[in-house]
Amino acid sequence: MTYYRPLVRHGEARPEGAVPLAGSALWFTEVEILSRDAPPRIAPAGLVPEKERRRLSARRASIAGLDMTQPQIMGILNVTPDSFSDGGKHAGVEAAKAAALQMVADGATIIDVGGESTRPGAADVAEADEIARTAPVIAAIRAESQVPVSIDTRKATVGLEALEAGADLLNDVSGFTFDPALAPLAAQASVPVCIMHAQGDPATMQQDPQYANVLLDVYDFLEQQIDRLEAIGVIREQIVIDPGIGFGKTQEHNLTLLRNLSLFHGLGCPILLGVSRKGFIGRIGEEPRAEARAPGSIAAGLAALAQGVQFLRVHDVAETVQALRLWQAVR
Repeated sequence: MTYYRPLVRHGEARPEGAVPLAGSALWFTEVEILSRDAPPRIAPAGLVPEKERRRLSARRASIAGLDMTQPQIMGILNVTPDSFSDGGKHAGVEAAKAAALQMVADGATIIDVGGESTRPGAADVAEADEIARTAPVIAAIRAESQVPVSIDTRKATVGLEALEAGADLLNDVSGFTFDPALAPLAAQASVPVCIMHAQGDPATMQQDPQYANVLLDVYDFLEQQIDRLEAIGVIREQIVIDPGIGFGKTQEHNLTLLRNLSLFHGLGCPILLGVSRKGFIGRIGEEPRAEARAPGSIAAGLAALAQGVQFLRVHDVAETVQALRLWQAVR
């Protein structure tokens, strides 16, 4: 199989033959051609086959009413007692609602509500507990705001209760491999989904993860899951993909994915990136405190936006939005 990674550029002056990236203001004239049995090589964009070029260039449909030609900031709302950087901070419906509304005021365009920690080593949470943590919070947010809300869950019963409470998107860190009922629920409800790649489950995923080729292995997994969801009625245009930074990956795996994020545009779906406060940012940035990793998180996020990523999933909304405004102004 051959893979095409666009070498992304920006600027109003475009050479003849420049191809728009995902319908955005970014473009490319060259691609890196990758395969499992040959060294990478650079080639003109005109050599990309028509089907692949259409997927790379086509404008993405709106997701939960959000414009995919503009960067979107997803605020993280963990309503768990044990999340790695903010566990217990948003316990209780009123505290969680207040936090969500503050993130919206700070510039978040979608809120991601999670009731089960997926940090390395985390244990499973009972469905009833996860529902009790998330559904009332989603209902409370919906009563105060029309901001889109996603439910971060691997479980169909949790997803169903969240959708009934007003959630707009199903975000599954297992890539719809954990609960076989979750993908059919998405199809039946006709809601957008986010497919994330993870190797192993949270309890074991950081125990010596191995790949033949992390970049192409993650791409193939996401493509297979997109095809599987499409086959049961989920609309491809309503699928978001996430390479799953830190989920069964070493630091070098993470960096390889971050350097090559533009490859994933070949799947024809918006890309979501979640690097906020993660361990590798602390190691590289020499900051042991998770809550103090906003600068490193923002640096990685802006590098991803330069490759055309549509969603940044972040804890530090106000800081990220400020950085984004300056980044956009300069560009």
